[in-house]
Amino acid sequence: MASQPWMCIGFLTSMLVLMGAVEALPMANKIVSLPGQPRVSFQQFAGYIDVDDHPQRSLFYYFVEAESRPASKPLVVWFNGGPGCSSVGEGAFVEHGPFKPSGGATLIKNPYSWNTEANMLYLESPAGVGFSFATDKSFYENVNDDITARDSLTFLQRWFDKFPEYNHRDLFLVEKAMQVCFDLMKEHDRCHYVPQLAQLIIHSRVNFNLKGIAIGNPLLEFSTDINAEDLFYWSHGLISDAAYGLLTSVCNSSQLLRETIAGSPSAACSHVSTQVSQELSSYVDKYYVTGDVCLSPPFPTKLELLNPLRSNFRTSAFHHSRAEAGNYNQQLTDKIDACVEEETVTYLNRKDVQKALHAKLVGVSNWSLCSQVLQYDMGDLEIPTIPIVGSLVKSGVRVMVYSGDQDSVVPFFGSRSLINRLAKQLGLKSTVPTELGLRENRLVGGHKFMVISYHSPS
Repeated sequence: MASQPWMCIGFLTSMLVLMGAVEALPMANKIVSLPGQPRVSFQQFAGYIDVDDHPQRSLFYYFVEAESRPASKPLVVWFNGGPGCSSVGEGAFVEHGPFKPSGGATLIKNPYSWNTEANMLYLESPAGVGFSFATDKSFYENVNDDITARDSLTFLQRWFDKFPEYNHRDLFLVEKAMQVCFDLMKEHDRCHYVPQLAQLIIHSRVNFNLKGIAIGNPLLEFSTDINAEDLFYWSHGLISDAAYGLLTSVCNSSQLLRETIAGSPSAACSHVSTQVSQELSSYVDKYYVTGDVCLSPPFPTKLELLNPLRSNFRTSAFHHSRAEAGNYNQQLTDKIDACVEEETVTYLNRKDVQKALHAKLVGVSNWSLCSQVLQYDMGDLEIPTIPIVGSLVKSGVRVMVYSGDQDSVVPFFGSRSLINRLAKQLGLKSTVPTELGLRENRLVGGHKFMVISYHSPS
């Protein structure tokens, strides 16, 4: 591990990048070809690793080797948080895997795939998420961060037994949070998996070559991060001055969430929630407030409506066919398919796709993007992870915290203040104290982003 403390925070207009072949690999888990995929030169693998035998508990993975020179590239293990959302569905097929669904029938090559720079391992954790399962359904009733971290560590140990050539490869753990499967005034992200797993790896003294972690839209400290959403909504013109006044003087978002988790929301907080909810348009994607939203009446009929924060609109109804709409969308390099999540759900529910992935549905009738069976311990939301981040930096693990500047769910306001405070506590210095570092990279779709790096002054 690196000996010099290092930490970085980034604010992206979209997604961020990080960087982590196979020869004698388990052929039974090799994917011959996914239905509808274009021809590619790299290998893909998918399957299950048992993390508990009695009763059986198995975690599903999708592994994609790097496009070129995989033996020289690092290994990145990707998690989607939530808790309870699918790394394969969201991470691999919606965000930065090698393919994206097009209309639910075919796959198109993703030019921004992370496997151009790393070997990508997408892990669905804990059991009950995506294709991962437990044969004893009582397991789902009270899952928490400790269980998730232990199972993920067991998975990695047994996965490395299956793929021994990766055992000493540079290892990066990366996570982007999704929504808590929990309906409040708004959805909440959280990002606890990776910091706690990294801490467990260090404490367990397992022989992993852990080089760094990256956490996106992380819940580092409950009140700071959750209340940052109030400021984001107001500063982006999504709520009125009056509504923001209620959030700052009567009941803020962290208080509302805390009361709702406890099952006893006060009359004052309920009133504030109602007022704010009435102002927040359902046509605003909270994860990309200036982006398009997908209307599906019902899916798979695809209707795309431009976000009302923009001035013009487009719809696939302008085209004579789905194929024509798809071709048109591909020609717009700056165009984001607002319906890719719905298309992913359709694709991963196809039996031929599940067969190609060596996946199965256990205890559920349909694959879903976020778990419908998992009952996660919401008390874990209050556990701060910023001290864990600090301990990882002290241990020599490089840390990157990144946030989308158009993402209202655990927005960058909170992350930025918490990381700045931690850097001061650790005695780290910023490498760009007076100016913004603007960079472009094709892996983030050509978007510009700001990076602030912190390092030991010695």
